[in-house]
Amino acid sequence: MSEKRNQVSRRQFLNYTLTGVGGFMAAGMLAPMVRFAIDPVLKTSAQSDMVAVADLSEISDEPTRIDWTIDQVDGWYESEVPKSAWVYKDENDDIIALSPVCKHLGCFVNWQGDESHPDQFYCPCHDGRYYKSGVNVPNTPPEEPLDEFEVRIDGQTLYLGQTKPHREA
Repeated sequence: MSEKRNQVSRRQFLNYTLTGVGGFMAAGMLAPMVRFAIDPVLKTSAQSDMVAVADLSEISDEPTRIDWTIDQVDGWYESEVPKSAWVYKDENDDIIALSPVCKHLGCFVNWQGDESHPDQFYCPCHDGRYYKSGVNVPNTPPEEPLDEFEVRIDGQTLYLGQTKPHREA
């Protein structure tokens, strides 16, 4: 009698088999979706790396626009993204690298772009102005100073990293 109680009926066997196969199929379908969702967390960020952009002999006390490109991967699409910075040496011979993106509406600023305001960065879109230090001129549209790039010097090479909010002098 105890043998009949421990036996699996055909209905139970079919139920266990279909449940196991269904679970295996569901796991097979969910695994790629879970991997896709957590993949950005598992990858190391290459954007925190510093990029060599100029030789120190090219940098003076006059802001100079330096352009470079970085490789960017969006899913399966790889592209080269252009970057720019206004770079100069301050009175202490420290290297300052400012973002050319205006904090008002995201236009690009130019050094001495307006003849009536020499020695300032100028945004022609909305008459935004910044001092050489990157601090916004009071009573002009930008309400914040220009962002600064992380700067590293290795030998005679200037490396720039990510932008960060302007430091107070």
